[in-house]
Amino acid sequence: MTGEHTGPALTLGQVGAPHGIAGWLLVRSFTDPPDSLLDHEEWQLSAPNGATRTIRLLEGVPYRNGLRVRFEGITDRTAAQALTGWWVRIARENLPPLAEGEHYRDDLVGFTVRNVEQVELGRVDYFADLPAGAVMVVKGEREHWLPVSKQYLLHIDAGQRLIEVDWPAEL
Repeated sequence: MTGEHTGPALTLGQVGAPHGIAGWLLVRSFTDPPDSLLDHEEWQLSAPNGATRTIRLLEGVPYRNGLRVRFEGITDRTAAQALTGWWVRIARENLPPLAEGEHYRDDLVGFTVRNVEQVELGRVDYFADLPAGAVMVVKGEREHWLPVSKQYLLHIDAGQRLIEVDWPAEL
């Protein structure tokens, strides 16, 4: 499972702060369940400035609302700090097939978002993870931050690239 990947990678998490002095890092996982990210021994990390790095996961455990991990070659707090904020990407070819009704966030970017009143709110621009939970940022005439939950996301039609939401156009 080493070497170059031919297929695209999906963003499935983000590296957080160092944890301790021995190179451990906290990671926010976007997978369900969160610890399924630990099934992958090779991670592609992508820096906010566009730099990329492939790194091997040595060990990891669920920790609070995320993960606590240690990577090959990251042996102290300074090296760990240098990875804070980097995106965790996994090659699509290494991901398990999705169950019906499941979607990867990256695949939903660009989808049209329409509410139950048939008002088009805009298109999915990106996802943000806030302390209260994930939100889908939709940009149209105005910007909407919709909580990512079954209460608000009613239906995803991949063929039509359309997401139906229970969200008023005024918010």
